[in-house]
Amino acid sequence: MTAFLNALGGKLAERWLALLAVPGLVYLVALATAVTLGQRHWRDTGRLRERLDALAAAPGAHSAGVLAVCAVAVLAGAALTGTGAQAVGALVERIWLTGPRGPVTRWLTERRARSWRAADGAYRTALVAAGRARLGGAADADALVAAAETLYARRNEVGLVAPRHPFWTGDRVTTPDRRVWRAYRLDLTAAWPHLWLLAPDSTRAELGTARTALSAAARLTAWGLAYLLLALWWWPAALVGAVTLATGVVRGRTAAASFAELAEALVDLQGADLARALGLEYEGRLTPETGEEVTRLLSKPD
Repeated sequence: MTAFLNALGGKLAERWLALLAVPGLVYLVALATAVTLGQRHWRDTGRLRERLDALAAAPGAHSAGVLAVCAVAVLAGAALTGTGAQAVGALVERIWLTGPRGPVTRWLTERRARSWRAADGAYRTALVAAGRARLGGAADADALVAAAETLYARRNEVGLVAPRHPFWTGDRVTTPDRRVWRAYRLDLTAAWPHLWLLAPDSTRAELGTARTALSAAARLTAWGLAYLLLALWWWPAALVGAVTLATGVVRGRTAAASFAELAEALVDLQGADLARALGLEYEGRLTPETGEEVTRLLSKPD
């Protein structure tokens, strides 16, 4: 038990340092730099060096007790800063997935839906034209097919299905629900806990990694916003904030796509096992008829 508690304490300490203390400490250093230099002296390293020399020459700098108190205060401030960024990151993740409340969400969702419908209409028109050209043996049939494929990819950049959320990330994470229903008539929301229990450990680990990556990307985006806030006092912080913010958004999209693809793959690979685990006499791959039966069983009708 002692060894277990020591190992657990070590892991918690490492996690605390990685998520809260170190990023918070770096931010506090940036904050102190911003307050010391300001906009007018944004690159005056001499001014920063003078400030550090003054702190080093202060009477309290030679007292072990004062240094210990300052160290604890700095670590506590770093932890509080990291905790605040973590809370903002959770808010960013929620906004990515569901959007802000109110008319803004409806406007953004409708805007994305219009873009998707326009792209879908252009793709289907091009597909019909390419099919007619191919059947008629037209010389430009291959070019029309390539154009249709380009429009198909462009539509999928907006969304694999018609958008229902204000942001791409929210639609991508929930897309498997609609695609699985369309392919297998299986309610993924009801089936997910059962599929999770049937999934091997390696599959759970991959899904957990993708989900954790999405939360980590949201936290990184929160740090980017925090550095952009520092630009009010020291404009070079805007460069760090912009790069961090862009990196967080890109990583968030990648993590959302990975999680959605893994969720669909889990249904493709374990859907038939779920049907058999529920007592259905069934062989082969999952079909819409079996998916409907599984959905009926899991919904537990009266």
